[in-house]
Amino acid sequence: AVIVPIQKGGEANEVVNTACEKLRDDLKATGLRVKLDDDDTKRSGWKFAEYELKGVPVRLAIGPRDAENGTVEVARRDTGEKAFIPADQIVAHVQSLLVEIQDGLLERARDRMEKGTREVNTWEEFTAGLEEGGFLSAHWDGTAETEERIKKETKATIRCIPLQGDTTPGTCIRTGEPSARRVLFARAY
Repeated sequence: AVIVPIQKGGEANEVVNTACEKLRDDLKATGLRVKLDDDDTKRSGWKFAEYELKGVPVRLAIGPRDAENGTVEVARRDTGEKAFIPADQIVAHVQSLLVEIQDGLLERARDRMEKGTREVNTWEEFTAGLEEGGFLSAHWDGTAETEERIKKETKATIRCIPLQGDTTPGTCIRTGEPSARRVLFARAY
């Protein structure tokens, strides 16, 4: 998470900085990685964009009104949602938010992988499937020589051996040798 103080000048800056430092210390005490960006040479909007590009999942902003009201603006990178959370509830909120973001990203990645994976059983299906893109679940005999041969002939490489993948024995799509399980192939772009 990143904390961005919204500076308006004058005495308000001191109140904002104190609130931001307390928030940083509270979050760090729970073991979270937190950065307080108190660089006053950049405007808060520039910082928001910078951390969005860096991929920081949660942005916390405190301005003079927030410090006065005891609230913190919380912005999620994955959905763009913003909310004002009471400062005394922020630590628990950020912890649950990070778990929610991680679970959501993992679920979307799994869905995308499942939808983009096709099962092939022959060399012809394999080469045709590569032209369509995505992942191909195919049997492989487990040898580095076959993997290299497939790579030379098609530019496709093994992306992973799925932990919960299909362990039904079969025959290698290239050599016809026995195969203990399916692996995922794809081309790099």
